[in-house]
Amino acid sequence: MTAISQEKRSALTRSAAAASITMALFLVVLKLWATWNTGSTAMMGSLADTALDLVASIATFIGVYIAAQPADEDHRFGHGKAESLSAIFQVMLIALSAAGIGFSAMQRLVQGGRTAEAENGIAVSVVAIIATLGLLAWQRYVIQRTGSVAISADHTHYQSDLLLNLAVIAALMLDQYAGFAQADPLFGLAIAGWLLWGAWRAATEAIDHLMDREWPEAKRQRFVELAAKHPELNNLHDLRTRTSGHRDFVQFHVDMPGDMTVEQAHDIIDHVEHELCRHFPNMDLLIHIDPEGHVDEPGNPLVEADEFAKLEKDG
Repeated sequence: MTAISQEKRSALTRSAAAASITMALFLVVLKLWATWNTGSTAMMGSLADTALDLVASIATFIGVYIAAQPADEDHRFGHGKAESLSAIFQVMLIALSAAGIGFSAMQRLVQGGRTAEAENGIAVSVVAIIATLGLLAWQRYVIQRTGSVAISADHTHYQSDLLLNLAVIAALMLDQYAGFAQADPLFGLAIAGWLLWGAWRAATEAIDHLMDREWPEAKRQRFVELAAKHPELNNLHDLRTRTSGHRDFVQFHVDMPGDMTVEQAHDIIDHVEHELCRHFPNMDLLIHIDPEGHVDEPGNPLVEADEFAKLEKDG
């Protein structure tokens, strides 16, 4: 990820969120018209998903805006969790929508019925695919420049829209041209299941952020390996990591010689912090110094063993 200013990052993420809102509005109007003309359950599912995309994009825009605000006296760790809160809101809407689509599809399976004017539905789905590809290209550019978690989640959601629109085309073609009347409600059920799976994944990530889950092991290992390149550090222990929005938070303890002056220790730690933050540019880092030979509180399960020793053992 290319290093850019906070102002540039905020402008890019807001532009991507605004583009998502504009795209969702356009597609909602198209799919509403197509659903009215075709009576397709699969198209209705796609419409519901796009309507949720609109709500999700608005929530993403708000979350990105709040998360970009600097830390203040009431929020000294910043506002990064606003993105996770907006994701939880989106998940609740997606689950309700999936339940409604699944119920309608089951009714269609029981009662029967055919779709109409499949050509209109297929044409709308093709337009939606082309427009979504354009949005995905812009989101990908923004993610590469900013690393935004919120835009990345929105990007994943719109990637699933490509599959949903292809499913709608398949359902309409099987119904109208192959005489398979059950295709439309069956695809509707599949779309409902896909939405629930997406809601589960989004909820898991958002809850991990809200509950301050530790970094993935690979990312944590990379951090320890970079810290181990500084021979001034000894016995790195009690490492704690978490992510909030687009910011990472890390703290750990290290041993330093007991006869070292405060100024000497400060200069060393200041240099280490600068180097580590260069590799993790959106990180708040706190390093606590222990005198060599110091023993942490016994019986505390959160006080971990020497990370450097574990690194050598695993290596």
